[in-house]
Amino acid sequence: MIKNILFDLGGVIMTLSHPDGVKRFKELGVKDAEKQLDPYTQTGIFGDLEEGKITAEEFRLALGEMVGREVSFAECKHCWLGYRADLPMRNLEVLKKLRKEGYRLILLSNTNPFMMDWAESEEFDGMSHSIHHYFDATYMSYRVKTLKPSEYFFSYVLEKEGIKPEETLFVDDGPRNVAMAAEMGIHTFCPENGSDWTGEIYNYLK
Repeated sequence: MIKNILFDLGGVIMTLSHPDGVKRFKELGVKDAEKQLDPYTQTGIFGDLEEGKITAEEFRLALGEMVGREVSFAECKHCWLGYRADLPMRNLEVLKKLRKEGYRLILLSNTNPFMMDWAESEEFDGMSHSIHHYFDATYMSYRVKTLKPSEYFFSYVLEKEGIKPEETLFVDDGPRNVAMAAEMGIHTFCPENGSDWTGEIYNYLK
């Protein structure tokens, strides 16, 4: 019986636009943005930021060196938010519905301080609610210091939450992430980025 649902942020809760994110970094002056900004796992300073190896300030300084001029926190945030294509209201409504039905909802995301500066603010849903309004707990890669599909990330969350894999569903648009969760005995659902999964999820909760 499923009691807990782990959700990815980008590609599930919000629709991702990888080309727009890359475009903003290129406009800032990152010449090889396509190479360093993978749709699922970043490399270089971008990956280091999301894995928590460097802070937001260290990223800002390194990005400035990369593009040949100092860049601000706001410019970094603007570039990262290029990935944010849409936040469908249907997704937020079903999150509220699932919590009312008794499921524990947990965010499990490869993300960074710039994206979360938006998500953890009242700007998140346009109704003065942050992402914490919709989840019982949140785990971000840069805080846990590891990236999906790391086995450690899933083990860490299961242990911290005191939950069992067989009672947990993981919803993520990344096949590699879903494969790792499945290996650990977690039930999985892999909708495509931007698809309407709000009805289909109930097939996995039965």
